[in-house]
Amino acid sequence: MLQLIVAVLLVWLVWATVDNTIRNLRAQGIASGFGFLWNTAGFDISQSLIPYTSTDSHGRAFLVGLLNTLLVAVVGIVLATVLGFVIGVARLSRNWLVSTLASVYIETVRNVPPLLMLFAVYFGVLKTLPSPRNSIELPFSSYLNLRGLYVPRPIWDEGIWIVLLALLVGIVAAVWIRRRTEKKRIETGEQGTVLLPVLACVLGLPALAFVLAGFPVTFDVPQLGRFNLKGGLVIMPEFMALVVGLTLYTAAFIAEIVRSGILSVHKGQQEAAAALGLHDGQVMRLVILPQALRVIIPPLTNQYLNLTKNSSLAVAIGYPDLVSVFAGTTLNLTNQAVEVVLMTMGVYLFLSLCTSLFMNWFNARVALVER
Repeated sequence: MLQLIVAVLLVWLVWATVDNTIRNLRAQGIASGFGFLWNTAGFDISQSLIPYTSTDSHGRAFLVGLLNTLLVAVVGIVLATVLGFVIGVARLSRNWLVSTLASVYIETVRNVPPLLMLFAVYFGVLKTLPSPRNSIELPFSSYLNLRGLYVPRPIWDEGIWIVLLALLVGIVAAVWIRRRTEKKRIETGEQGTVLLPVLACVLGLPALAFVLAGFPVTFDVPQLGRFNLKGGLVIMPEFMALVVGLTLYTAAFIAEIVRSGILSVHKGQQEAAAALGLHDGQVMRLVILPQALRVIIPPLTNQYLNLTKNSSLAVAIGYPDLVSVFAGTTLNLTNQAVEVVLMTMGVYLFLSLCTSLFMNWFNARVALVER
């Protein structure tokens, strides 16, 4: 009975809030609804993964901001995970210098606000780069200057689908080889070689298809002119600052998670593995990490969620993410704050739930099952 009363009260509270909001909007002459999404946006966006012009709709601008946010989140999560695992293992190194450097990095970065980290990278590093006229020349016909990183832009020919198909086949074959080798190891105890066959499938097969397809790619190389650079692919300094700042910040927390997970494995496991003749790399990969993952994954999920939500700090350095484009420019132009804020909150809620569901699934996959 009590649960029914609470449910009725919640429904009434939601209805009263919505009704009161609609009344207030009408009293102030502010339109409501989501029809504004089909109106012309009327503003440009500096970075877009899909075709976009100022004559497109606010809905299109919403999609552009969403894709920019997803790009930062995915790239940041991958880089922060790799860097965090490396630093976490380095902190447990027997080398005093390596361990000390890792400890100093972790303790320093963890106590710095993420916004200050973004400012340090953006204003302290990228904004001090030379002008386009005095660009820093990098390998592979790349240039770095105040306006960003200029790299050759690939132009794919029709035969690229053969390479993509070969890559897909190679990934499937690599997974099959990995599972077959693991099954054989469990049944016989024989440790088969996996690295070379997997590399042959994932890299060798697409490379062979690339050659047979007649090298189906050309490159638009940036050219350094008298005052500016022309051509190529430009990676915005705002994007680089956001990715680097969030990666460095989140990696410090991931490193501590990795360290605590490794230390949670009893020392006897490592000694037993060494007694079997496994070298340090095999001990870490086959014995320590599989047991440490059950401790690492739950807090690691929180860091992935934090990185995704911290990407909204992009508005402070001018990167066109979802908050900057939709909850900023679109809101100011349409004055439909309720709808814009609700959609923005819904996106971050959806991304958080998807990340949690995937990590829960992955946690169940790697969980140790007692025989």
